Amino acid sequence: MHKVRRNGLDLVRKSLSHALEVRKVSTTSSDLAQKEEILYFCNMLKFISWNVNGLRAVAGKGFADIFAELDADFFCLQETKMQEGQLDLEFLGYESYWNYAEKKGYSGTAIYTKHTPLSVSYGLGIEEHDQEGRVITLEYKDYYLVCAYVPNSQDGLRRLDYRMTWEDALREYLVGLSKPVVYCGDLNVAHEEIDLKNPSTNHMNAGFTDQERGKFSELLNAGFVDSWRYQHPGEAKYSWWSYRMNARERNAGWRIDYFVVSEALKDRIVSTDIHNEIFGSDHCPVELVLA
Repeated sequence: MHKVRRNGLDLVRKSLSHALEVRKVSTTSSDLAQKEEILYFCNMLKFISWNVNGLRAVAGKGFADIFAELDADFFCLQETKMQEGQLDLEFLGYESYWNYAEKKGYSGTAIYTKHTPLSVSYGLGIEEHDQEGRVITLEYKDYYLVCAYVPNSQDGLRRLDYRMTWEDALREYLVGLSKPVVYCGDLNVAHEEIDLKNPSTNHMNAGFTDQERGKFSELLNAGFVDSWRYQHPGEAKYSWWSYRMNARERNAGWRIDYFVVSEALKDRIVSTDIHNEIFGSDHCPVELVLA
């Protein structure tokens, strides 16, 4: 069984929620202030994003235990690599939404949520970009949640041109949404040199080309914030490691999994985390908590 470090917020939220249930709160100003603080913590939303590199595979590596321990309001998955009906994996208290690639055993995204959305959409609404199950959007009262698996430019950068077209379409899609956005997933780019262990030797490799990094900068300049870097401006921490050359043991990794939020949500960021203690995939889960 995997041992997962419990986020301190989870413990605070659970204990404060219990306190509201078992205590009678008086109408004195001090108790009302305490009640407001309890409700503030209880109303926080926890988001997890994880490229599982094959959900059927990770299901046999303790996924259900990890899912329960992380106890998120939203659990966004990328690279599920499955078709409808291949795996029955539901969790009490959650709804789930799936976008499958037409090609079997390839790509795919999913979202588990405790909160029923106002609407659900799949893809970007552009046929050439919507064959690989890469995007799911859930609409809520005051924001959209967008889970994405951005195309890899691949060895020899043979898919870089397509990647550039996809990035432009994705950015236009996000900017066009009518509410603030929580955009998450495996974005397949290390934005700055601090975001990978060996930037010099990886320059112009897939995921660290000037073109891909430039597209991420364009997204940020369009009114979005990299939530982890916003909270951890000088910290090097990674979310993906190659299976080759014992990269994870050596922590020769890349940060390519993100929560990017609209500027309007920036002040609601409570905490961010990269759960590099969790195994099961070549990626680890990343986390965002919003007030």
